[in-house]
Amino acid sequence: MPERHVLYQYDACPFCRRVRQFVAQAGIDLETRDTLRDPEARRELVEGGGRSMVPCLRIERDGDVQWLYESLDIIDYLRRYHEAAGDGRANARINHP
Repeated sequence: MPERHVLYQYDACPFCRRVRQFVAQAGIDLETRDTLRDPEARRELVEGGGRSMVPCLRIERDGDVQWLYESLDIIDYLRRYHEAAGDGRANARINHP
């Protein structure tokens, strides 16, 4: 069963922008939740991940949920996930804020 990924972020965050840019360049279809504009998204992040820091990737696999913080860790995770899937979406470059 494939994983489901949701990126908790907000537009003005430079580290969130780094992840969004990688996702766009890699052609990855990724649901995003804006924690500044959507109070429910912020609540989900704090309740599930334990803190309000963004970016945060929610990873759901076989009913288990993992919360991954830090932009470079998120990019590395998504790159490895898509390399393993063999879908050719792991070759985008990382631009630093």
